[in-house]
Amino acid sequence: MAGYIEDRWLKKRPDKQTGKRERTSLYGKGKRYRVKEIPGVQDRSFDTSADAKQWLATAKTDTKRGEFVDPRDGDICLTDYIADHRWPSRTDEPSTEGPMRSRIWNHVIPLLGELPLREIDASALRSFAAALLSRVEGSTAEVTWGHLSSILNSAVDDKRLPRNPHQGAPQCQASAAYGEEGQGLDPVRRRRGPPRLQDRYRFAIGFGLVLGLRQGEAFGLGEEDFDFEAGFVHVRRQLRWDTKGRPYFCLPEGGKTRAAPLSPNLAARARRHFRRFPSTACTLPWRNPEPPANALEARQRKPITVRLVLTTSPGNRVYYRTWNDRSWKPALAAAGVITAVGEKVRRDGGRIRRVPVYAAQREDMFHVLMPGAGKRGLDAMDAWLTQDQQPILPEKSLAAGWSKTIALNPQVTELIASGASMKVKYKETARGGLAVNIIEC
Repeated sequence: MAGYIEDRWLKKRPDKQTGKRERTSLYGKGKRYRVKEIPGVQDRSFDTSADAKQWLATAKTDTKRGEFVDPRDGDICLTDYIADHRWPSRTDEPSTEGPMRSRIWNHVIPLLGELPLREIDASALRSFAAALLSRVEGSTAEVTWGHLSSILNSAVDDKRLPRNPHQGAPQCQASAAYGEEGQGLDPVRRRRGPPRLQDRYRFAIGFGLVLGLRQGEAFGLGEEDFDFEAGFVHVRRQLRWDTKGRPYFCLPEGGKTRAAPLSPNLAARARRHFRRFPSTACTLPWRNPEPPANALEARQRKPITVRLVLTTSPGNRVYYRTWNDRSWKPALAAAGVITAVGEKVRRDGGRIRRVPVYAAQREDMFHVLMPGAGKRGLDAMDAWLTQDQQPILPEKSLAAGWSKTIALNPQVTELIASGASMKVKYKETARGGLAVNIIEC
């Protein structure tokens, strides 16, 4: 391999008359020895010949292995590396790009952006983790920590760092008070039963408890994804929204489809839900809501139609923020999972609305339903669904009469079994039973 050491102070060839090497115009200026002609490596200068020889030997060995990193390539500050090199090369999903950019520009760059890449070591990362946890919640800190690790891995791939200092640093973890994602509700909360939701949304609880779906996967589930004969639900997509509030379909979490076992109780609930709340066809672009710029993008983003099983009352797709604020968080608060810490005042035209503000961690949102105990956990959750199907009757109601009448009235049986709320009028019959008429459902 090429590579040699040049003495910048003395000429290469000696004088023919004196036999000595004459001084150059650079004599006494700057570092004397320079290593040159290593492919793909900038020249490097040293004060002593020994240092130059040692660096040259190391550079040759590392270059042969493909591991050589010129330290001067790590002089670029983290902000410039992210903005000029890392970010323009990313091709993230629209729903991922916005939150990722927000965490990087709001937390990573303000705390570490001025440091050169080569100065980001374990000590700098410990300081970063402490500062990060003082400004964001633990779950957000963990995700941000992961973004930083990905950035530093890219710097290693770009030959700007010899290794990722992130790998040797202590992890930035959320407080143990909230547990870990996937553990689901604690035993005390499980005894309380699932959070109470509007009838059309209660089916979503089964998606999280039994199927382990993320929120976007639940909202993107179609009636055609249920295979009752085989006993599986095919998770093929999720419903996402970009930073401009435009919906689209894309692959499930992790970028892979999967099949989740469909328990008997959830299958029965699914059939009842489909009859009571018919699925609505929804056509959205695939992967990216931006208009295609060429034929390839047109094929990649070709819209698909899905008969969504979870929709709003008017039959529209569910917008996750509205659902979280108006349905899920109030249900969690009623179940004692989260608490209201204040309220926001919003003006809607001429109306003033007061909206509660809840102390809700990311782990307390839809993730709280994700089971983590295998088949045993699924059986327990399935039993929980069965328990949740039982009707809640007033203390002074004629429970025995209701039971007798329900057994004779399939319509009432089905509605109560699905957890529906309804108003009824009943009267005693000549044979001692009860005749029930549904007034409102």
